[in-house]
Amino acid sequence: MGGQLIQILTFALIGFCLILIVEGLVYALFPDKMKVLLTRMIDTPVTVLRSGGIIAAVSGFGLLWIMRL
Repeated sequence: MGGQLIQILTFALIGFCLILIVEGLVYALFPDKMKVLLTRMIDTPVTVLRSGGIIAAVSGFGLLWIMRL
């Protein structure tokens, strides 16, 4: 059981690291476009943002899980 927990935590940490890499690259390469995107998000309904976030999170987790196998 302990080995599985370490594997799951390692898997989660790898996913978190990938998020940081992608986020950092997007802001480093396209800072002006990100500012425009963030201002557009103010007018986007909360339900749309939440739905998009859930879809992205589930998709990302699923892809990482498939790649792990």
